[in-house]
Amino acid sequence: MKFVRLGPAGSERPAVLAADAAGIERAYALDPLTPDIDGAFLASGGVPATRRALAAGTLPELSGTDALRIGAPIARPGSIICIGMNYAAHAAESGAEPPRIPVVFLKPANTIAGPYDPAPIPPGAVTYDWEVELGIVIGRQAVYLDSPDDAAGVIAGYVVANDLSERTYQLPGEAGQWTKGKSLPASTPVGPWFVPADELEPGALGIRSRVNGEVRQDSKTADMLFGPAVLIHHLSQYMLLEPGDLILTGTPEGVALSGRFPYLAAGDIAELEIDGLGTQRQKFYDAAPGAAPQTGEA
Repeated sequence: MKFVRLGPAGSERPAVLAADAAGIERAYALDPLTPDIDGAFLASGGVPATRRALAAGTLPELSGTDALRIGAPIARPGSIICIGMNYAAHAAESGAEPPRIPVVFLKPANTIAGPYDPAPIPPGAVTYDWEVELGIVIGRQAVYLDSPDDAAGVIAGYVVANDLSERTYQLPGEAGQWTKGKSLPASTPVGPWFVPADELEPGALGIRSRVNGEVRQDSKTADMLFGPAVLIHHLSQYMLLEPGDLILTGTPEGVALSGRFPYLAAGDIAELEIDGLGTQRQKFYDAAPGAAPQTGEA
């Protein structure tokens, strides 16, 4: 199953993609089960309920979905929790030693964008960077877990995410802060779909990015220093994880910060993909002062 949200920004309709008896993938409305794909849906057993409804044939099939905008596959989370330098090679290209414990920071939930929405470059920014990341969607409340083994039941599923970052705001000088560099509007494209945890093994997935068709990142999630279970256990010692929260697990080497590639500019097209989780695509444009981010297919 692939969970999606379709329609205009702010009015997305929840749906699920599933193969019929002939193996043809079709879209089905989730309206009979939930108003949205959010924490309440996940915490109440929405994923197994969807499987039962599909098996029973009680979900109406949707038509014309190819013409609809694809939004982020989960509704706005309570928290976006991010892990920095979780791939040794990325830490090295950033000029840092690989961390011995997870590096944690937060992004505002209002940075979420659709996977194909046009992507704004902030006014005056010249070091805007891409970061393809495996996203973990939390399915039930968790705090003070005893061990990483307890994390399995906390994970609802996985998504592709882009942790777009303005490096000038993030890094240099006494005013550089990760919060400033990673909180910009529409700087967290997510999707195209959300896959349940029991349908995907996250430990050895191919994870890639391209800019204007040229490969930038090409790695495996097996290269992460701290895997999903370890991260969830660690985070639960410091914060309450709630259903619908999103954890971004870090990016591999191959970003512009390395000095090997130019930073993003207006007109550039970035494609980010993870095996089993689909490909997202953003076309970048220069944001005008005071203008809200654009939505719709780039």
